[in-house]
Amino acid sequence: MAANTTPPAEPQDDPDGYVGLEAGQAERLARERGWSTVRSLAPGTIVTMEYRFGRLNLEVRDGRVTRAWKG
Repeated sequence: MAANTTPPAEPQDDPDGYVGLEAGQAERLARERGWSTVRSLAPGTIVTMEYRFGRLNLEVRDGRVTRAWKG
């Protein structure tokens, strides 16, 4: 039987704070704040529904973050 594992803690960070930032700046800031994975996505990109601890998703349009969410 597999041992119970505790998922790693996520940064205490509000994803809404990235909206409006330039994409590169937002990615750097997210990594500085402890996000282990940061992915930039075009609007409407199809993504899987699995939740990944420590991942921040950034929807980017015209070089700016328009939406950000965990997982």
